[in-house]
Amino acid sequence: MRVKIMARKAKSIGGQRLDAPVRRKAVAYARTSSAANTGDDKDSQKRQLVAMEAYAARHGVEMVADFYDVAVSGADHLGTRRGFGDLLAFLDENPDVRTIIVETANRFARDLIVQETGYALLKARGIDLVAADSPGAFLEDTPTAIMVRQILGAVSQFEKASIVAKLRGARERKKLATGKCEGRKSHAEVRPEAVALAKRLRRRSPKTGERRSYRAISAELAAAGFFNERGRPFDPKSVALMTG
Repeated sequence: MRVKIMARKAKSIGGQRLDAPVRRKAVAYARTSSAANTGDDKDSQKRQLVAMEAYAARHGVEMVADFYDVAVSGADHLGTRRGFGDLLAFLDENPDVRTIIVETANRFARDLIVQETGYALLKARGIDLVAADSPGAFLEDTPTAIMVRQILGAVSQFEKASIVAKLRGARERKKLATGKCEGRKSHAEVRPEAVALAKRLRRRSPKTGERRSYRAISAELAAAGFFNERGRPFDPKSVALMTG
């Protein structure tokens, strides 16, 4: 992955550059599998950092921080790595830094599945991952890498379909049990007391045989302290639904 740098001619006023190229910012990530490879007399971290700094210098990238995982296997999931966790936290706090540089692809992860899932995670967060020795390493479509991506995609699709099927089954069971599952809740579910009063008020008068109008019932409900979700008396149509 080659970093593009702006190449426009810089303008200046009073000797101050106004249109200088903006250098892309990056962080470095180093990893060693064994604690025996760390220490002042060891060069693993130093060698990795030198290679990453050299890449940054060649491509005009500004290295703003470096992170290091000691005695971490290349097969360990990224979520278990303390140094990498600190790196992600740093990127969250610095949204202008969107590139991670590693010495080689296997310094990021030796296990191909960990490598592919990790790369996909970073890509989803808008973060570029670059191997200093081979900038296109994470973009190469080797037969094995393609197979892993296809398997991961199939697993993801299977999990999504399974969740959809489970939710559909749950909705259908609830509908069979209660007669309803989706949509807006009825007045009886939200305001059972108001509905009970509205039905009682809607009964025919034993003397005249007439019913109260929906508007009159709405006024009675308001007098009893029952209002709609907007704090206003119920519309006659709403009263009709309550008493229907």
